Amino acid sequence: MPRVEGNSMNQPATILRTGRKFDQVLEGARDVFMADGFEGASVDDIARAAGVSKATLYSYFPDKRLLFMEVARNECARQACDAVDMVETCCTPHEALTVAARQILSVILSDFGQKMFRICVAEADRFPDLGRQFYESGPMVVRARVKEYLEQATERGELKIEDFDLAADQLAELCKADLFPRMVFNIDTEFSEAECERVISGAVETFLARFGA
Repeated sequence: MPRVEGNSMNQPATILRTGRKFDQVLEGARDVFMADGFEGASVDDIARAAGVSKATLYSYFPDKRLLFMEVARNECARQACDAVDMVETCCTPHEALTVAARQILSVILSDFGQKMFRICVAEADRFPDLGRQFYESGPMVVRARVKEYLEQATERGELKIEDFDLAADQLAELCKADLFPRMVFNIDTEFSEAECERVISGAVETFLARFGA
């Protein structure tokens, strides 16, 4: 039987996304990964947190890497859908981008976002593909939804953008100003609503100054 503890980052494997215990496995794995990191998470702990047997865990995820990536994909896809749903209820680009920026910053500063970032950095030397695969499964999902909105707003004549990939990245980077480096270097671990709104407002105003129609 393949071991979930396996370190191979390149072996092909499949994920069974059906069955009543699939969500239990994801939730349990999320809790353990957040508490112990990727390398520190054990099969026994994940199975115990999920309330399933190790055999059930193996049947869903034959590789711990796959389980980690599925946790990241599931969480980021949910956050991306939440962001777009909120954006689509807005009217003006300023309102829509404010909602998007607030969601982006919320993800960046969330306990999940911080811990996933630190896990990927910590495992970069041993598992160089982990960061890339996390980015593709997580942040790229959010980026794609933001890019989709920018394309639609440009088609409506509300924005003036030629390079949508770069513009989506620039919006995300503007949302990291001040707070993200303070968080990464553990200068501050919590931020007030006023601090967050200051960054959000600055990000949107700067973005619209560049891309407003």
